[in-house]
Amino acid sequence: QVQLVESGGGLVQTGGSLRLSCAASGGTFSSYGMGWFRQGPGKEREFVAAISWSGGSTTYADSMNGRFIISRDNTKNTVFLQMNSLKPEDTAVYYCAARPAGGASRYLTGYDYWGQGTQVTVSS
Repeated sequence: QVQLVESGGGLVQTGGSLRLSCAASGGTFSSYGMGWFRQGPGKEREFVAAISWSGGSTTYADSMNGRFIISRDNTKNTVFLQMNSLKPEDTAVYYCAARPAGGASRYLTGYDYWGQGTQVTVSS
């Protein structure tokens, strides 16, 4: 069983930056595709970014417009999400998820393991 623990969320002003981390344990992290998703107030969970098992392939939601960067360190079993130029509409609970198939996917299907989420609040 894989456990995922997110950290790094918090309150930031518009235009600020945050770096989220997701630490994995209990599985073969280096073989999993990893994704970040978010769920804002009253909204459905949506895709943010994903990275393949090797880090060689990444994909992002169009709305990120180059502001977010996903990366991973397989030696530390951790995936990161660098968020820059934050906007109030980025306010959400951010979740990381693990995909045993290994690829970078924007679809919820295939992500079998989820963290508990970390709150990001961007003030205007």
